[in-house]
Amino acid sequence: MKNFVEELKWRGMVHDIMPGTEELLNKGITSGYIGFDPTASSLTVGNLVQVMILVHFQNAGHKPVALVGGATGMIGDPSGKSEERKLLSEETLTHNQNCVKKQLSKFLSFTGENAAEVVNNYDWFKDFSFIGFLRDVGKHLTVNYMMSKESVKKRLETGISFTEFSYQLLQGYDYLHLYKNKNCRLQMGGSDQWGNITAGTELVRRMEGGEAFALTTPLLTKADGTKFGKSEGGNIWLDPVMTSPYKFYQFWLNSADDDAKKFIRIFTLKTKEEIEALEKEHETAPHLRVLQKSSG
Repeated sequence: MKNFVEELKWRGMVHDIMPGTEELLNKGITSGYIGFDPTASSLTVGNLVQVMILVHFQNAGHKPVALVGGATGMIGDPSGKSEERKLLSEETLTHNQNCVKKQLSKFLSFTGENAAEVVNNYDWFKDFSFIGFLRDVGKHLTVNYMMSKESVKKRLETGISFTEFSYQLLQGYDYLHLYKNKNCRLQMGGSDQWGNITAGTELVRRMEGGEAFALTTPLLTKADGTKFGKSEGGNIWLDPVMTSPYKFYQFWLNSADDDAKKFIRIFTLKTKEEIEALEKEHETAPHLRVLQKSSG
């Protein structure tokens, strides 16, 4: 088996990692998951960072689980948001979930010993009563603990509804459910998800007496400080109807040299030696934009 953490580190894809994670993965096949919010009918190139994490996870011999948040999508994750999200209808969410599942199947293998799996948290939340959730889950995390999370602290001045405040409890329960039913021992995500993920590891510890782990990736920004995954025309989508193949290619081709060095590590499966060779080639003739063409 390949060393998954080592692979991510040289690619610049590790932000935080819980002690013991690498040791766990080196013991044998491990199930790990990443959640995707079905807030649109397509993933963006921003989501592609997490998709690539699952690809590397599977290539290292582990079992990737992609969670499409049919239930949590109804709430909206406050992480990284300065204001309340607009709630989507159940019909819209179902359509978005199906579209996201279809896109994920283009990147992951659903056959073999470490076959990927797509799960929907609506399947286990739909039968949970409000009283039951408060009794069985809510009592295990204190309000003090939940308020200490960065995603909540940033919103205290502008205001956060109970709906969004409860999000970390729902995501934490996702981890507990997958730990119990799919033997998931690792949750991964962007660095803004650290608080939500560790809420899950805490629930696993308190409710099951088990040990679960966490790993996050840096949030990507472009060299000019602007948000990665957007152009002047808005989001860059993976759906060719929403973002044309031409526009998609231009996004990568027009990236700054410093960005292209990051992108080629994150968005391709090229080896370290192949990337270093391309960087040398790019340095001799930057105008040919070898790195940009290779990462797109």
